[in-house]
Amino acid sequence: QKGTSSESSQAKKSQHAEEAIFYMNCRAAYLTVLKSSLENIKSKEQLLLVLQQAGRNPSQKTVNKYWTSQTTTLNFDDFCTILKKEKPATKTELLEAFGKIDTDDTGYILHDELYKILTTRGEKMTWDEVSAITKQAGFNCSGKLDYNKFCDLYMTTSEQCCKTAREKLEVDSRLRQQQFGSQAETSSEGITLPVSKPSPRVSRKTDHKLAPTKGDSRTPSRPSSAQSCKASVSTTISNCASSNRNTKLIEPDTIKEWQCAQSKGCFYLEDDGEIISHKYKLHLPQRSTVCITIKPLNVHQVEGKSCHWLSVDTALYILKENETQENLQLVSFTEQQNKEMFGWKGELGSGIYWLLPFTTGCRLKKVKTQFTGEAKLVYRGEDGELALTKEFRAALLDIFETIDLDGNGLLSLEEYNFFELRTSGEKCDEEAWAVCKENFDMKKNELTRQGFMDLNLMEANDREGDPSDLWVTLLSLGYNKALEMTEACPFVIDIYAEKCKPRIKAIYLEAGSWQLNRAICKSVVNKGEAKVMDGCENIIIYTYKAGRRITSVIENKSENKVIIHVNNEQSKNCLSNRGLTVFAVEVAPKSMTVSQHVMPLNEQEEWLYNCVHSLL
Repeated sequence: QKGTSSESSQAKKSQHAEEAIFYMNCRAAYLTVLKSSLENIKSKEQLLLVLQQAGRNPSQKTVNKYWTSQTTTLNFDDFCTILKKEKPATKTELLEAFGKIDTDDTGYILHDELYKILTTRGEKMTWDEVSAITKQAGFNCSGKLDYNKFCDLYMTTSEQCCKTAREKLEVDSRLRQQQFGSQAETSSEGITLPVSKPSPRVSRKTDHKLAPTKGDSRTPSRPSSAQSCKASVSTTISNCASSNRNTKLIEPDTIKEWQCAQSKGCFYLEDDGEIISHKYKLHLPQRSTVCITIKPLNVHQVEGKSCHWLSVDTALYILKENETQENLQLVSFTEQQNKEMFGWKGELGSGIYWLLPFTTGCRLKKVKTQFTGEAKLVYRGEDGELALTKEFRAALLDIFETIDLDGNGLLSLEEYNFFELRTSGEKCDEEAWAVCKENFDMKKNELTRQGFMDLNLMEANDREGDPSDLWVTLLSLGYNKALEMTEACPFVIDIYAEKCKPRIKAIYLEAGSWQLNRAICKSVVNKGEAKVMDGCENIIIYTYKAGRRITSVIENKSENKVIIHVNNEQSKNCLSNRGLTVFAVEVAPKSMTVSQHVMPLNEQEEWLYNCVHSLL
């Protein structure tokens, strides 16, 4: 056990060291272009420059992904998030790209071919820009580009950019003293992690076993690391393993006699880390006591495949529609818990309500996995005809169960269009649906499971067995190349009403709206613990624990924008949706924003939430 504990401690130290190096490189690149970590990136050109200084070489498409027509500024925290998603190109990747052009594997590409490719494909370069490459003597000879040498120079230049930025940060004493929150600087001996020194009272709480009978406790503290900031406030919540599920959802004894409506849906993880999901309208014809629940959908999985999504947290925010959709009023949210199910019970008046599903992103996030090989989707039988493999058919059945929102075993045009929007970005109209009816098995104008299978087989036949399009569909639905659902979480919503028949209908499939963000903030402000920041009465930190989730919200009552430094280094066994132990949050004047969501890394063990918010 001691050996395991030591290994775990070493792993955590290694992870913290990696975070510190990453943070230092982010800051070094940022300060090469901007004067301060507190200064915002104000243009697309500036974003491109700081990314290049960090050793990235983003395409215009990549830059446009982060700098849209609505973007006016990006702060340092945004920049760190972008760098986590946009990894620098490796030499292997570059050589593979060149290898697709050099099909004879000569190690060279003719200049004529290079001109043709670079000026006509992808993000087209000008003739002069290509000439600037071909005139470089270091990797050009006799009308050919030596792409091995080019890749070596590219990697060296990229590394030199990062090194120069770090050296500038170390040499400039003014920049070294400009602490971004409590982040420590590097010494000549190596990387030093930021260390917060808690008060003796907090130390006693963390040095000893937490009493399991107490459930959770809150203790104020003031780490000395916060003294470099203008003002700070700290919140500590100690949680026993058993206290994760201490808000039990109690269903009425007569609930089986109540009328019920059900709908399925799904959270999907986008490439940039954003989460989208279905959104619903609930209609109640008369006032009634209701019980509303949401939980991950336990679809059948192939034996041996992981069911990662079953551990994903889910919640549902209930908003009342008034005169317009823009004026939605928060009624409540599912804070009571029964195992993986979250629910709410109360009385609702007649009318229209919006149900907005939510997951924190603590557990539904991008993960690196090693694959032994790509799963096979189709094969040719003895008769030479294409067929779907057993594994692919099983995945398609799971997909069918997920997109069959009303659970009637058939896909309506509306249900199928949610699938189409997710996988292709387009909708199927009535005319195209009529063509489907002629070619695939349907009942009552709805697509059967067999019809859905045949539709995918037709797609494989259209490409003569090439599975590329099928993989586009699978990846967009959260599957990896091993046919495991790792970047999606299907869920099911149940509404029970005592006095009337409730009706629920999926309306949108989109990212979290401003109404959802406002609802989250309001719920935390209404039910959470408020702490005014020492030395700055205009900044208030609200913290609320619901089941196994802790959410903190920052309210800025001042007339000026503020940047709040957030430090979780003293937390134990915790997982933040931010993905960083130390980060910064920008809060606009007279506004509120979510600081972070935190959950236990291992629910079977004690966990300690210790977060310091500091005003820079």
